[in-house]
Amino acid sequence: SIGPLTGDAAIYGQAVVNGAKLATEEINASDSKIKFEFQGEDDEADGEKSVNAYNTLMDWGMQVLAGPVTTTPTLAVAAESVNDNMFVLTPSASAQTVIETGDNVFQICFTDPNQGVASADYIAENALATKIGVIYDSSDAYSSGIYAKFKTEAESKGLEIVTAEAFTSDNKSDLSTQVAKCQEAGAELVFLPIYYTEASQILTTANKTGYEPIFFGCDGMDGILDLEGFDASLAEGLMLMTPFNAWGEDERTVKFVSEYQALAGGIPNQFAADGYDCIYAIYEACKQAGVIADMGPQEVCEKLTKVFTDGSFAVDGLTGSGMHWQTNGEVSKDPVVVKVESGKYVTQ
Repeated sequence: SIGPLTGDAAIYGQAVVNGAKLATEEINASDSKIKFEFQGEDDEADGEKSVNAYNTLMDWGMQVLAGPVTTTPTLAVAAESVNDNMFVLTPSASAQTVIETGDNVFQICFTDPNQGVASADYIAENALATKIGVIYDSSDAYSSGIYAKFKTEAESKGLEIVTAEAFTSDNKSDLSTQVAKCQEAGAELVFLPIYYTEASQILTTANKTGYEPIFFGCDGMDGILDLEGFDASLAEGLMLMTPFNAWGEDERTVKFVSEYQALAGGIPNQFAADGYDCIYAIYEACKQAGVIADMGPQEVCEKLTKVFTDGSFAVDGLTGSGMHWQTNGEVSKDPVVVKVESGKYVTQ
């Protein structure tokens, strides 16, 4: 795998690696004839460093890539993987352009358009608000992609976007102006298709100014409760769309959370579940395709691609039951909306 193990997005990359390691250990401890050797590389959420990590793994003998973790590095690596015919299953790079790169690239996460549409539909169907503010990162493919689809769907559902405030990766140290403009515009709900680091600034600023709209995010928000230096109580009432709730009571989730805590400590976020599901999806496809250890990556890719796109392959995972893939590499599964209550996710 490739992902940010250091830097601002490290919560994502570390979670994916921990989830992937847990799945690998379970598979290797079973009586299965298929065994995996796992190696994770750090890209600091940087495209150039991600390509360097990819080349390192190629030299190591990689046959399948579960990653990269974030969108921009995945776009850079996907272009390389097409030339090598390397099978890529990203746990969390959700831009539509990721799977448009090549027939060898698949996602186990929701695409950005789906998140934008589903968020607008949920807000409208549950009458959460009619006046919507948006704060998004116009320099980021993930954020701007979700916002574009959200805007179109929100307008079709009769929701009024009273203001849409952008920032960029070079200008995000102070987001108080964006918060103030949402407040001045009378936004009853602020949609945040951004990552948890920037969201923590927004929640902190809103608390200081007494602004109390509903804050609604997407899967990039997951991790905010564990962000070092952030007062997690400020996230009380925050809503987000995610495929995984670590406080779920089903047997599969309870077992995963327990084993994850023993391995890595802490409560696993959605990215840990994505990493875990990635490995098991690859594992199930390898079994169905008859993949064996001495196959080259090109042959493995051809076999896995055929299985993933044949229309009958489905996987029950932490992030969805009956997950299956369209021929373009997009996964089909249902999102879940959760609300932070007393420091936990409560499924809505």
